[in-house]
Amino acid sequence: MAFVTKLSFQSGDRDVLESLVTDLKRMVERKGAECKGPHSSPPERLTVPQYCTLEPGEQFDPWEYTSYSRRIEIHGSDEVARQVADMSFPERVHVEIEVDRKKPLGYRNE
Repeated sequence: MAFVTKLSFQSGDRDVLESLVTDLKRMVERKGAECKGPHSSPPERLTVPQYCTLEPGEQFDPWEYTSYSRRIEIHGSDEVARQVADMSFPERVHVEIEVDRKKPLGYRNE
């Protein structure tokens, strides 16, 4: 059975995110694995309220920032996917890893 490793990255720092995803894609392809992406989503503008005390009430101006996201898929190379999962990523980048098992065409559950 083949495995597909899906990596999702989110960050407020677009330059760090682009650099990380570009370097990761090059590394995966250099090791001979199939890499699809990076796929990007539109930037998301977020607003966070800031309270003057620990209780709701008087507020400061809300904190606003933009979040950028990218997705990459690694197909068929379990060893490369394992190496990527063991990597350390910058603190400014949130990483989610999902592994799917793909069954071959005509596979029967018995």
